[in-house]
Amino acid sequence: MTVFQILAIIIGLGLIGFIIWWFFGKHTEAVGSSHVSNNQQNATIVVKGGYSPSTIVLKKGVPAQIAFDMQDSTACLSHVVFEQLGINKDLTKQKVTKINIPTDKATTYNFACGMDMFHGKVIVK
Repeated sequence: MTVFQILAIIIGLGLIGFIIWWFFGKHTEAVGSSHVSNNQQNATIVVKGGYSPSTIVLKKGVPAQIAFDMQDSTACLSHVVFEQLGINKDLTKQKVTKINIPTDKATTYNFACGMDMFHGKVIVK
């Protein structure tokens, strides 16, 4: 075997390992919480290559508002869709888009980008 063949095998095994890790590995998920002031809870999700944090935890019974801070001009991330709530907001109209989230019951609201490629969730506890 030549040096180039050995190098090609090493690079190939490295790429295979990376692909396996990317699709099947355990990836930590950023979890954020809201801050409460004047009987209103607020949380911010930064939209930049995805959602950060991708999970927000809210307190049940306290009115809540989530601000989506648009820092990415990717077409896929231009909308956020809360299918369970019937919300489909265009995030490109303003830098920060605020969405009211019902907190009357403990539940999980899933949201996604307009193309359903990036996902997140809001957990009401």
